[in-house]
Amino acid sequence: MPEPIVKTRTKTRTRTARPPLYKVILLNDDFTPREFVVQVLKAVFRMGAERAYAVMMTAHRRGACVIAVYTRDVAETKAKEATELGKQNGYPLFFTTEPET
Repeated sequence: MPEPIVKTRTKTRTRTARPPLYKVILLNDDFTPREFVVQVLKAVFRMGAERAYAVMMTAHRRGACVIAVYTRDVAETKAKEATELGKQNGYPLFFTTEPET
């Protein structure tokens, strides 16, 4: 009697790739009041007062500070919103984004 033919079936699983992440960076300037920067961090990035103050001081000392990491759309929206708040109040406050490595 001949041997039966065995066929193997492979299952393919599709995995959804995670979207690339982007850092939101606060750039220090010498004109925007510290209190205003803290207010923006609390309003846009939903930080507590102590955390916002610590982030602001890090940017002040080092020249820049990573605020948070989000997907590209969220990061760009939050950076733009925070920068616009500075412009509306006459300050050169600036937030930027760059890819997370």
